[in-house]
Amino acid sequence: MTRLVILDPVSGDRLERFAGYLPDGWSLENAASRTPEDQLTALIGTDFAISADVPVTAEMMAVPGLRAIHKWGVGYDNIDCAAARAHGVRVFRTTGSNAISVAETALGLILALNRNLIRGHAAVLEGGWPKSELGTTSMRLSGKTVGIVGLGYVGKALARLLGGFGCEILYTGRTRQDAETEAALAVRFAPLEELLARADVVSLNCALNEDTRAMINARTLALMKRGALLVNVARGGIVVEADLADALTSGHLRGAASDVYMEEPVAPDNPLIGLDTAVNTPHIAAVSADTFEPTVKRMIGNLLALQEGRELPETDVLV
Repeated sequence: MTRLVILDPVSGDRLERFAGYLPDGWSLENAASRTPEDQLTALIGTDFAISADVPVTAEMMAVPGLRAIHKWGVGYDNIDCAAARAHGVRVFRTTGSNAISVAETALGLILALNRNLIRGHAAVLEGGWPKSELGTTSMRLSGKTVGIVGLGYVGKALARLLGGFGCEILYTGRTRQDAETEAALAVRFAPLEELLARADVVSLNCALNEDTRAMINARTLALMKRGALLVNVARGGIVVEADLADALTSGHLRGAASDVYMEEPVAPDNPLIGLDTAVNTPHIAAVSADTFEPTVKRMIGNLLALQEGRELPETDVLV
């Protein structure tokens, strides 16, 4: 029997649905909680494990018999890849699988901030009618300058979505795209500081690594235009949350939307929680009911290929 464990606690219905895609001779279990103790217990006797958000530590990689960790998604900053190499554990991901979902969420958050949709909704629920008040800070997206930090799968998808708004689109990242790609997406490369200074909206779509950790901080936020918006659907560690909260409370930024945080689930004392100009969602940008089946089949296909000694897609292999 091949034993597969999902490390992130999921609902019984979701677990049952997932089990329906397993090959014959495979079993599926779920970690009891996110605590390190329950995570380690879940891995005992496991061949393969899947992680969405929970950290996969060096101690977990050392569990005897563990053959592979599959990331349910793309970002792998929560997986100790060095420890995986040391213990001979393979690490896979579903590159590009959630790009459209994340890009659509980024665009939705941009529009929600720009048009004060969340603040308006909350006010009406409480019996208010702040039409005039919110109208003074509601803005159009059309014709504005949008800066995309990280032009990977998600960044490219967002650029395509923005095409209908007539925006000037700047991008930055580790590498510059070729001229053909820039022309097709109608984007222009700019260094980070120039992008921050010129953009009316900045969308973070980059990976979390040593170059991007705490990249958005008091200094870089001060470079942004007064009244600009910041959207983070990438990773919480890219933004210094206290500095972003200060930029919002001072009025330097008109709004910010965060789907990811330094600590998840988000702590009650997070400085972004409760600010009128902050929209906060529970790391749902990559989650989409209509991508569940193809993503699950892809993960199981990768693990089955490893088990059978077949070649895996190069894009999905990390370790």
